[in-house]
Amino acid sequence: MNLLRAILLLVVFITPIKANTIYNIIKIPNLEIYNINTQNKLKYFYAANSFRLGTQKNIICLESDKKNYDEKYKLISQNLKKYSYSFLKKINLKYIVMCEDLSISGINTAGIPDSAMKTLILDIKFNEKYFQRVIHHEVFHVINDSYKELFDKNKWKNFNKKNFQYAKCSTCSDKIGLNTYSNTDGFLTEYSKTTPSEDMAEVFSHIMMNIKVSNNDQILDKKKRIYKKKHIKNR
Repeated sequence: MNLLRAILLLVVFITPIKANTIYNIIKIPNLEIYNINTQNKLKYFYAANSFRLGTQKNIICLESDKKNYDEKYKLISQNLKKYSYSFLKKINLKYIVMCEDLSISGINTAGIPDSAMKTLILDIKFNEKYFQRVIHHEVFHVINDSYKELFDKNKWKNFNKKNFQYAKCSTCSDKIGLNTYSNTDGFLTEYSKTTPSEDMAEVFSHIMMNIKVSNNDQILDKKKRIYKKKHIKNR
């Protein structure tokens, strides 16, 4: 009888212990382990319940169901396998959090990188058409946060035509389209035109997904060469 009671107590307390341990590491509540034994040592967690983050609790993400987690984990891990352990260590990325309907102050977003906590939160219900590309887009933001000196925004701006101006912030613009232009003219998507960092992330994500554009675009060629110069593709 005492043995049975001990087993029941272990079952009751093991989940909170895991959840508390995860919270102590990355400061996100209500998470459970999905997979922590991966080849490139990324550790995947999922939202067992919805959570709120930030000093104003303005970052919200909801729990999903097992089927959604299983389907999207396959896509996420498949894409993140492109990055070696040594590369991920350099850019300070270790933890991936899966949840759905991710938003900041009521504005939906595909992902939230936090290089300080070595964490990337991904919205697994983000538009299927762009989901895989978005993974690499968000990885670039992790790279940029860790190595801001590698990507000079003023130099990047100078690649564009003289009369072009970015918006003050990515949410200060109505340019939200993610379709790849057939006629690029310096930009791969409408969203590229919001800020230099979003433009950089869009170029990087297209490179990582090996998406080609047929027209001869000298501006884009200059932008792409930045990644080769910084050896970003040597993962």
